[in-house]
Amino acid sequence: MSDTSFLTLDKLSLAYGKTIAVKDLDLDIRKGELLALLGPSGCGKTTTMRSIAGLMNPVGGTIHLDGVDITRVPANKRAVGLVFQSYALFPHLSVFENVAFGLKLKGMRGAELEAKVSAGLKSVGLSAFANRKTPELSGGQQQRVALARSMVMEPKVLLLDEPLSNLDARLRLEMRTELQRVQKESGVTMIFVTHDQVEALALADRIVVMKGGAIEQIGTPQEIYNHPVSDFVADFVGFENIFAIRDGKLVTTGGDIILSGELPVAAGLAWRPRAIRLGAGPLKGVVRGVSFAGGTREYVLETPLGVIKAEVDAAMPVHALGAEIAFDLPVGAAASLNRFG
Repeated sequence: MSDTSFLTLDKLSLAYGKTIAVKDLDLDIRKGELLALLGPSGCGKTTTMRSIAGLMNPVGGTIHLDGVDITRVPANKRAVGLVFQSYALFPHLSVFENVAFGLKLKGMRGAELEAKVSAGLKSVGLSAFANRKTPELSGGQQQRVALARSMVMEPKVLLLDEPLSNLDARLRLEMRTELQRVQKESGVTMIFVTHDQVEALALADRIVVMKGGAIEQIGTPQEIYNHPVSDFVADFVGFENIFAIRDGKLVTTGGDIILSGELPVAAGLAWRPRAIRLGAGPLKGVVRGVSFAGGTREYVLETPLGVIKAEVDAAMPVHALGAEIAFDLPVGAAASLNRFG
């Protein structure tokens, strides 16, 4: 266990029957950290979150929170809050009553309850909605009610399951800011599960990328975005042109090729679409797709290397469908991958 760790998963293994979902997972989470568990469906992120919440017993390993082994501690004794993807609000109760629900179960009443719930609603900007029924609220407001309900219980760790997935694009942007504000002001250690790399990059202090029940990479958003360690991580965070390296050559569907510039010692290289040099270079492709994306224009090229995706400034001349165009893969603009396949 690290000296700076607040929540530690040590050799954690989780299973559904005989199927191992997570195996020997080691993870140290710092106090006050906003951490994202990122990965596709079935990678083990939600299973890991459920075990931290006490909703699933490990088949191996331990969970320590604030120096205490909570591996076998019941969920209601863990000081861990959980905001479900569906919010799980009571439609027949008011906003105030929803937020007060857990506190009442603990025996809180009267002025103390009133003050606690009022402070919770104020922290998420819903003081004026205390008497509303939850079906009368927008999706973003409902999520804030669920957040307040968990926060008033003063958890040591707050878990959020796909917190923004039920919201439209505008509300997602608003709730990113709201979650960051509440987390920083309260100082609560927060872990959220997501399959959305944009959400993870925008919100988290650190990101844990998971694959097949194991950790593929841990790092800050900048580290994950700019320096993926494998083709899996690269693909997940938007590197759409990814190739293995073999004997100093790039491995493509059209055979191994030599690029201009010395290749690094790596298992592979990955280029984001905007890193492709379009309109000049030793390689050629045919435009099979073109789309306007506001400030940029996106191209799909059919090439001897396979499909190449490129992005250029929208002010550049437009290349028509079917046109042949030169391009280059600048080695200096690629991310080097330590693992491939």
